[in-house]
Amino acid sequence: MTSEVAVPASTAAVQKRTILTLVATQAVGAMGITIGIATASLLARDLSGSESMAGLSQTTQVLGAAVAAYVLGRVMDARGRRFGLMSGYLLGAAGGLLAVLAGVVGSMTLLLVGAVLLGATTAANNGARYAATDLAPARSRARALSIVVWATTFGAVVGPNLTGLAELFTDAVGIPVLTGPFALGSVAMLAAALVVGVFLRPDPLLVAREGAPSVQKAPGTSWRRALAVIRERPALAAAVAGQAAAHATMVAVMVMTPLHMEHGGAGLEVIGLVISAHVLGMFAFAPLGGWLADRVGRADVMALGGGVLLVALVLCAAAPQGSSARIFVGLFMLGFGWSLATIAAATSVADHTPIEVRADVQGTADLIMGVAAAAAGAVSGVVVDVAGYPALAFGAIALVAVLFGAAYVARRSA
Repeated sequence: MTSEVAVPASTAAVQKRTILTLVATQAVGAMGITIGIATASLLARDLSGSESMAGLSQTTQVLGAAVAAYVLGRVMDARGRRFGLMSGYLLGAAGGLLAVLAGVVGSMTLLLVGAVLLGATTAANNGARYAATDLAPARSRARALSIVVWATTFGAVVGPNLTGLAELFTDAVGIPVLTGPFALGSVAMLAAALVVGVFLRPDPLLVAREGAPSVQKAPGTSWRRALAVIRERPALAAAVAGQAAAHATMVAVMVMTPLHMEHGGAGLEVIGLVISAHVLGMFAFAPLGGWLADRVGRADVMALGGGVLLVALVLCAAAPQGSSARIFVGLFMLGFGWSLATIAAATSVADHTPIEVRADVQGTADLIMGVAAAAAGAVSGVVVDVAGYPALAFGAIALVAVLFGAAYVARRSA
């Protein structure tokens, strides 16, 4: 039961311009949001004075992304993709500047507020992948989405490796060394907002609605309408659950990896390389995931992603503290498994959602995904503090089991 958007030949050029704009936006925006990954947990630990609080900054950012996804979904529903994406990047830039101020004044509370706002950029990046599907036919929808995800590769890989440049910047302006990545990230987020504001015209969601039959929205709040649509469609509910499980698995392990490595004496440069390998797995092979999802089906690719995540968790659990081949490969596969599962699940969300409530449902799906990941991230710091990093990796297998179950339901419902 899919929602097919009629795309006349006259809109083909609009779709092409949309993809090109989103590709540029993702490349810049991803650099802004990932440059601080390698240092966020370290800054949180220093400001809080507790290693069990080290993951709280990124956990709060994930939670902020969840709330922002829902809010931006409502904004996009009312004003279109362009206004919603611009809002997300501008809020993220403000969050980055607050994180810098938090380091300067030594305030954990201010860091957490900044992290919440930084989450809006993550929500905007997620919204951009959905924007790529608005005018895409069902047979190539996953590939359209995956191209935008792939575009994140440049910024996401370059970002964590700008740590050295950020250190030079902090020396020049006299701010704490761990805040430099957030300052540079804010500049990148402002650039992403500019690209969207200038070039994402006409708005793809509004164009898609023009080509679709007019449908009266059901009464009730946006939240209730979205949940009603999800409940009515088992394949959609499975996609939402699978996306949430895959993202929670990735976040839980990823946010604590820098701390695990630092305990073994790894420096920021090495930690940055491992995070780069991780984000390379998340984004560089996205077109392969999109091609597979269009060719063999969304549910099967969700299951394939679950299999890759299982291997990744075993490797991470076996990795010693510090730098090792296992942690490099494990983090890469953690990203690749996430990529396969979330591309397939996100495309399935677009497949099964009516155009008149598409932005609302997508925002709700990302809210659920973000809340699950935030909960996993919050627990991860406690688990590592009490039982160690290997216990965290093995415990995340329970989340992968949820992903497998979602893939099974999706396949039965297709």
